[in-house]
Amino acid sequence: MLKLTITESAQVYLAELLAKQEGEVLGIRMFVSSPGTPKAETCIAYCRPDDMKDDDVVREFEGFKTFFEARSVVFLEDAFVDYNADKFGGQLTIKAPNSKMPNVNDDSPLEDRVNYVLYNEVNPSLASHGGEVSLVEITEESVAILRFGGGCQGCSMVDETLKHGVERNLMEKIPELTAVRDVTDHSDSSGAYFKG
Repeated sequence: MLKLTITESAQVYLAELLAKQEGEVLGIRMFVSSPGTPKAETCIAYCRPDDMKDDDVVREFEGFKTFFEARSVVFLEDAFVDYNADKFGGQLTIKAPNSKMPNVNDDSPLEDRVNYVLYNEVNPSLASHGGEVSLVEITEESVAILRFGGGCQGCSMVDETLKHGVERNLMEKIPELTAVRDVTDHSDSSGAYFKG
């Protein structure tokens, strides 16, 4: 069972927000985008019928339900949601100490495993040139679509980096991937590490 705290003040605030919504709103949805990476963000959104997933973890709070994205549950362990009223209305704060912690294994979603390799193995190497690479999406054909940034964008060596560095690393560690593609616009080479 997920260990997470939503304080009484946060529960009252969220219930009031939900009561003001038009249309069918089932409760709130909580998830972590880019979980297990330095770019992880914990998000709370309204949960409408189309947002529900079969594997969501559902918990009842005072006046509302919370739907937790299944793949985010491990990253939301020990999360703390609070609301502090002030003269400007107040602020909802979310602290999720495990959201950025790498927590992947062979059963983790493909996207999480790709992000883990990118952020923990590939990007530290690219950082020496001021570069980075991030995952845009995984296609239905299990192709990892990547975008380069920083010193890698527009770099004359990016094809070499992609083929012999990033792609080889990802394909070795994640055999389910069928290919790796770059969708970066490399026409702007103003910040490139190597200029052709």
